[in-house]
Amino acid sequence: METRARILDAARRLLGAESGPGGFSIDAVAREADVARMTVYHQFGSRVGLLEALFDDLARRGGLDALPALFTQADAGAALEDLVAAFCRFWGSDPTVLRRLRAAAALDPDLVEALRARDERRRRGLQVLCERLAPGRGAGAGAGRDAVDLLTALTSFETYDSLAQTREPAAVCALVLRAARAILVAEPA
Repeated sequence: METRARILDAARRLLGAESGPGGFSIDAVAREADVARMTVYHQFGSRVGLLEALFDDLARRGGLDALPALFTQADAGAALEDLVAAFCRFWGSDPTVLRRLRAAAALDPDLVEALRARDERRRRGLQVLCERLAPGRGAGAGAGRDAVDLLTALTSFETYDSLAQTREPAAVCALVLRAARAILVAEPA
């Protein structure tokens, strides 16, 4: 477990380095973690496996392991606000590494699929909360689907990262929460 943690820390440091992700490779991670290259492969199977594990580690560090508890809240509106706040905290926890990890997916079809699956889980969670908030307008209906689509885009890393260029993290979260509330109270077309 200690070796795995050292490798993940090394990968995070390399992706977050000021020099950029150009120096990121299995060999570089192994050197940084002071392990053999084959140890990295043994622990993670592949470069994509390492990057997926890194994303999972970032999610844990960013507090996303608390998400399941949100869905047990009686007040779906409060749960949605907590979900938005959780993702704002997560995206703000290590934005440089998250940005570079998501950019790496542009060059790797396996990684893009892994990140797409994670984004789809966020979407399904938003769908569940929207259905609880407006039972008559489920995600299969036009307004429900539109709300889920908009909330998915609103809670994405790309939206967070764009807004964080000119705002402090707390201000980004407040803005995203206001926009989420506005989406939910908007009249159906």
